[in-house]
Amino acid sequence: MSGDFLALALPGVQQLSPYVPGKPVDELARELGINPDTIVKLASNENPLGPSPKALAAIGDALAELTRYPDGNGFALKTLLAEQCGVELDQVTLGNGSNDILELVARAYLGPGLNAVFSEHAFAVYPIVTQAVGAQARVVPAKAWGHDLPAMLAAIDESTRVVFIANPNNPTGTWFDANALNEFLQDVPQRVLVVLDEAYIEYADGGDLPDGLEFLSAYPNLLVSRTFSKAYGLAALRVGYSLSAAGVADVLNRVRQPFNVNSLALAAACAALRDVEYLAQSRRLNQAGMQQLQDGFQALGLSWIASKGNFIALDVGQDAAPVYHGLLQEGVIVRPVANYGMPNHLRITVGLPAENTRLLEALTRVLARG
Repeated sequence: MSGDFLALALPGVQQLSPYVPGKPVDELARELGINPDTIVKLASNENPLGPSPKALAAIGDALAELTRYPDGNGFALKTLLAEQCGVELDQVTLGNGSNDILELVARAYLGPGLNAVFSEHAFAVYPIVTQAVGAQARVVPAKAWGHDLPAMLAAIDESTRVVFIANPNNPTGTWFDANALNEFLQDVPQRVLVVLDEAYIEYADGGDLPDGLEFLSAYPNLLVSRTFSKAYGLAALRVGYSLSAAGVADVLNRVRQPFNVNSLALAAACAALRDVEYLAQSRRLNQAGMQQLQDGFQALGLSWIASKGNFIALDVGQDAAPVYHGLLQEGVIVRPVANYGMPNHLRITVGLPAENTRLLEALTRVLARG
């Protein structure tokens, strides 16, 4: 006789739905019986360039040591990050992707009777990590699809321990400027940890976005979270990091799993950080591709949310689910975002020029079919 294991879970966990990733290419190929090489995936905000050749070479050099555990402290990568980011070594925490950083924060600072504040239309992992530890998720209505920072500040109460803010935000691509961030940080109580999720910061050009690192010294309750999964092209290796006050990093390391970043990821991340031209190329490709998509959407009479990431939320002017399934039939994978409270939108990753063209042509046909 089986038990009701959902009923045995924490109340917050019972209310969650499992995270649904972007549809894999091989899965769609099996469903449609088509060659996976003909499928275009623009669903998961991956770098269409592929990884840096220098990162691939570093992985090759590290293969012979697969029998050994990785450096549990990630000394080489943390040293390089500290140098490039202008912080001390003890301010760096490594994660199995930046999602791991978010979970470490929740495990260290949240629990029953406490809450975390974040915005409507924000990254799905925020409620997952919050409710998984029995804490309450306080979701603040968005303003023009983005963070309403004054309203988020007003939502903080005596039980708030964490605020999650993303700049730019996923899946909307919206952002706030340095003045708005500084005003927010000035008013957040020191007992509340502000997690500034900058997963897409490397796609910013010049002063487009505030650099969270510039605020660290003034605000010891600020943690900046970043990743190698996007602009650095290492999504499969799962490596991210946070920069914070040393005291916060010490707390996170008390709950961090040993060897949470593998040896190949450590080696590749070091090489990727040093490959300045690869990052610049990724940024140039993204800027050109973003313009290509926007021009195509305009020609189709569609609207979208302006974005500072490597993706764009397109308003198809109707329930987006049929359009999404129509694109799948065309061999094009994008991301429906109805679970983010955006039923008329599709999140589309900026791809290579030919991939963007393929998406626009497929979208034209699907919309024409009604």
